[in-house]
Amino acid sequence: MNQIEVRVEATRLLTPLVREFTLSALQGRLPKFSSGSHIQVRLPLGERPLRNAYSLLGDPANVSTYRIAVRKQDDSRGGSAFMHEQIHEGSTLTITPPANLFSLHSDARAHILIAGGIGITPFLAHVAELERDAADFELHYAYRHGLTDAYRSELSERLGSRFHGYDGEYARLDITRVLRGRPLGAHVYVCGPQQLLDAVRDTARALGWPDGRVHWEAFSAPQPGTPFVVTLMRSGLRLDVAYDQSLLEALEANGVDIPNLCRGGVCGQCSTRHIAGDVDHRDMVLSPSDRATHLMPCVSRAHSTSLFLDL
Repeated sequence: MNQIEVRVEATRLLTPLVREFTLSALQGRLPKFSSGSHIQVRLPLGERPLRNAYSLLGDPANVSTYRIAVRKQDDSRGGSAFMHEQIHEGSTLTITPPANLFSLHSDARAHILIAGGIGITPFLAHVAELERDAADFELHYAYRHGLTDAYRSELSERLGSRFHGYDGEYARLDITRVLRGRPLGAHVYVCGPQQLLDAVRDTARALGWPDGRVHWEAFSAPQPGTPFVVTLMRSGLRLDVAYDQSLLEALEANGVDIPNLCRGGVCGQCSTRHIAGDVDHRDMVLSPSDRATHLMPCVSRAHSTSLFLDL
């Protein structure tokens, strides 16, 4: 996977839980990106480095620097804590070129943006793009005041009546009200916690929205599970996968490079054929028939003590 070395030009604490980082290229120029793009950041955590995906939140028209925002997670495997506590102005990081799994639909007549907490980040770039195109759009932002409401004041002032904020302590986001009665050609985009994604998709389906008009993105760390052994049938390698390590990370640590973009079970790029073993499928992209033969090593694990892959 291509890598880019960057320098942290600035950091700022937006809330007690959310910190923003401004990145510049150590050599040459940063690649262009489209709104909705993300990068992967390599986090050198001892013997088992992590790669976390973060949305690019700057205006795509300006690529002199990249900006990302990181929420510090209580149940983190260490990545978000590392970014908050160890990375400062002048630090260097390794990132991947931008990839886009959450682009705006070019034929949409109206764009309904729904964000939950740190899920606001991709919408910063989307708002810049939609304003430039004079598009019909509105933003609905659910947050906890003073904790997960990064960019709320900026967006409220910038968007006026197109901004709708919901402090979870006082006002609930009514997804049915937001989606009901929309004209044909309207598209909805949602980013945030899994509960919000599920609610928007379920509500849209119940209201008769075609799946092609519902777009979503989620970056979540692989959940821990029971340790297991994976055998690569073509190479003969046997690898231990720790309880808090993804199958993809175990493969990478042993020099097996699997193409990937999201590392969260949503893009489908790392799909790998399994031959034997009881698979714990945790992805959100493979169909039941696909799961009979393939798994997503970024999130899938073994229910049993062993797994066998066609690698």
